[in-house]
Amino acid sequence: MVTSPTGGVCPPGSLIVMLRIATANVNGIRAAQRRGFDDWLTGRHCDVIALQEIRAQANKLPEGAFGGYHVALETGGLPGRNGVAVLTTRPPAAVRTWSGTALLGEPHAGPGDLREVPAADRVALARDLRPFIAEGRYIEVDLAEVPVTVACLYLPKGGLPAELQRPERMREAPDGGRRYRRKMGFLAGFGRYLVRTRRAALAEGREFLLMGDMNIAHTPHDLANWRGNRNHDGFLPEERDWFDRQLSPRTLVDVVRSVHPDTDGPYSWWSWAGQSFAKDVGWRIDYHLATPRLARRAIRAEVDREHRGVRLSDHSPVVVDYETG
Repeated sequence: MVTSPTGGVCPPGSLIVMLRIATANVNGIRAAQRRGFDDWLTGRHCDVIALQEIRAQANKLPEGAFGGYHVALETGGLPGRNGVAVLTTRPPAAVRTWSGTALLGEPHAGPGDLREVPAADRVALARDLRPFIAEGRYIEVDLAEVPVTVACLYLPKGGLPAELQRPERMREAPDGGRRYRRKMGFLAGFGRYLVRTRRAALAEGREFLLMGDMNIAHTPHDLANWRGNRNHDGFLPEERDWFDRQLSPRTLVDVVRSVHPDTDGPYSWWSWAGQSFAKDVGWRIDYHLATPRLARRAIRAEVDREHRGVRLSDHSPVVVDYETG
């Protein structure tokens, strides 16, 4: 039995070293801490963790919000919304954001210990992404211990096109398709950006891993009630077609699906309402998308549905163990 550098356990009989990597939409770092996020962070023994929806500016972060990890953080400029971070056991070799700056913190850093550093991107930002520069939706780091670039994304939720909006069926007021158009513009720009940044990583001898809340269920296996959601944002044909175009055996691979082929789930998001969680009526919208060589190294993938009987968020962490030696 071999353990990872941070204490995670590989399957019995393994002769490998493991890198444990997780993605989690915490839906507010302060709320997640109240539900036990600190305990999960300490006990899960991950080497790298991508977080979305931090929902706190630097001066509003709880003390020691990111435990014993180094943190690279992009809060964005919208108080109480968005915000992404990558936690690592060693300081990252490089950090990049769309805004050109990032906040870095040492293990157990408090709000006053974070320092702003230049974090210029290495590829041109697609025009469709420029309206999102200050929203805190993307951060990218080069790991120091292995040749891997890790990107963390919080993709806009979006909405329905105007012709599908029915006020009696909507929780939000009809908007004439504004949120839909905004998301589709983001997808168009991000698809081009993703090609360039993936190729840039490979040109430097690094594998590439995109993680985060994509707000799209890719296939009918990725949500419990797919027939009833065919005209629901997050499962629209055009969103799924976009997802199709990002994946191929030569570009990016859906790692969890490669480990769990032809099965329903494992879901990573459930509504707080009703019995959705208890009945596992969920959506799989939180992903690890990796370059093929890295994807082939995945030896285990699982969703931490709850921690000590408590949900940390409306999302649950998606944890993958990768072979590194």
